Amino acid sequence: MSGRNGAPEELVIRHAHVLDPGNRLDGVADVRLREGRVAEVGEGLRGACELDVDGLHLFPGFVDVHAHWRTPGREDEESIESGSAAAAAGGFTGIVMMPNTEPVVDRPLIVESLVRRVEKESRVRAYVSAALHAGLKGERLTEMRLLRETGAFCVSDDGLGTASAGVLRNGMLYARSAGLPVILHCEDHALATGVVHDGAYAALAGIPGSPASAEDAATATALVLAAETGAKVHITHVSTALSAALVGFFKRRADVSADTTPHHLTLTDGLVATLDGLFRVNPPLRPEKDRDGVTDALRDGVLDFVATDHAPHAPEEKELPFEEAAPGFLGHETAFAALYTELVLRGTVSLPRLVEAMSCSPGRWVGEGGGILVGGPADLALIDLSEEWTVGRETLVSRSSNSPYLGRGLTSRVVGTIVGGELVYDRLGAKFGVRA
Repeated sequence: MSGRNGAPEELVIRHAHVLDPGNRLDGVADVRLREGRVAEVGEGLRGACELDVDGLHLFPGFVDVHAHWRTPGREDEESIESGSAAAAAGGFTGIVMMPNTEPVVDRPLIVESLVRRVEKESRVRAYVSAALHAGLKGERLTEMRLLRETGAFCVSDDGLGTASAGVLRNGMLYARSAGLPVILHCEDHALATGVVHDGAYAALAGIPGSPASAEDAATATALVLAAETGAKVHITHVSTALSAALVGFFKRRADVSADTTPHHLTLTDGLVATLDGLFRVNPPLRPEKDRDGVTDALRDGVLDFVATDHAPHAPEEKELPFEEAAPGFLGHETAFAALYTELVLRGTVSLPRLVEAMSCSPGRWVGEGGGILVGGPADLALIDLSEEWTVGRETLVSRSSNSPYLGRGLTSRVVGTIVGGELVYDRLGAKFGVRA
């Protein structure tokens, strides 16, 4: 990753409220960073370079295992540079990039090129997911061992899913032998014939809907196959209460984990009534009973963590009739604030559990970051929990502006993000500068 050379050799962050549930830290403390790693956590620490953050919370940097940066092919929507800048603005220090780009990331040459670009252009740690099958067409499996050798972190069918259970089973077996985790988009294409949740709002709006069973049936198949094959499988963007319950059932029977998104935790299919293509997303927004069931599953640890499914789109792709609009939302820059506002302040999910779900748990999954641990990487997020702000196009760093929270007031905001000891995002500029 670029820009690491600008990090001071040593930096002491003073007077932060340090919160790291994974390492049982919760209180005001100083943190010494040295050569890109956490060197000491204590009180009264001093150094040649100091950053006084009195009144701010210091968390392990957030880790997002599901992001679309559109590189290669659609850099007009998002590039590695702009995507990583948006991630840093949201407190994310690690990202897994999905492979449904143009061209699809399904060959060793593409993986190798993308890894090199990430090293040069990304402000945050970015991991490359390659495609599970060629062209994401659900037919011929990719050469997973070669993909891993050239830098792929995992494989995924995201964007389209895998319609054939036979192909999915063989893919899991191959991924296991290659030592690659599998991230799955669970959707039964025979059932998913609409563009919104098949419910009352779809009927009233006259928009074709897909039943929740489109997700539930595919989730059940994926979990059964994971148990049989022994592959390390991650189910992404769980949006129904039944799918969450299925994940819970298989936790003791397979090497599985699962996430849900900020929008499935905070929004419902009532937004279909606006007829605004901005609110089209896949899987679709669900009714309150599903939103509440998924929230309960996250709170109780059945769903392991939050992933944004950050999906930038050009304005002309969203400013269309609902059925024609491209599915997907921006997610990096509003994830924590939306969840803190809607879940923590309302007492539904505790702040430590939210930090666990955005930092510690996904950090453990990728194997890097997610903690404030002596000797560990200095990947940190500084947050002002009291700041109130309104999401607007002018507040977004991303090249796109398709946020479902546009015009909404949120509480809490990222002030700074540190990756490998370097301050890669500093929203307050000179007011927040390092002082010697």
